[in-house]
This record gives sequence, structure tokens and C-alpha cells, in this order.
Amino acid sequence: MNQFDYLVREQLKTMDKLLYLQSEIERCEEIKEQLNQLQDEAKAESVQFEIEQMRLQLYQIQHMFEKQTEEVIRTYQNQKVETVS
Repeated sequence: MNQFDYLVREQLKTMDKLLYLQSEIERCEEIKEQLNQLQDEAKAESVQFEIEQMRLQLYQIQHMFEKQTEEVIRTYQNQKVETVS
């Protein structure tokens, strides 16, 4: 497997993590809303903390995804230049 294929595969894994985390955040926000409606403030605060932690993770994964994208583009361009040469 060449470097480009490896990088793309890793980026797809990262995208899966992003999508999973986004869906978990949405799920937790729904739970928090239900707890707010039930006026269970202690549990709602706990879920809010969890949401904040997941958003931090999401930010970190997005940053990693951006770096991977840059690396994929660089590798593709290098391969393209090598193929043309």
C-alpha cells in the first residue's frame, strides 16, 4: 500500500470518529433537553459536562482531520509529480 492510500484510509477512520462523536453530542443534547423538561437539574448538568467534553474531543479530531487533509493533498501532489517525471 502506498503512502497516499494509507493516508486516505486513516482520514476515513478519522471521519468515522467525527461522525460518531457528532451523533453522540446530538443524542446527549436530546437527553439534556428531556432532563430539563423533567426539571432534573443535577443530571442535566452532568450531561452538559459530558457534552462539553465531547465537543472538546470533536474540536481535536477536526483539527487532526484538517492536518490529515493537508498531508493527503501533499502526498497526492508529490505522486502526481513523480508520475509525470
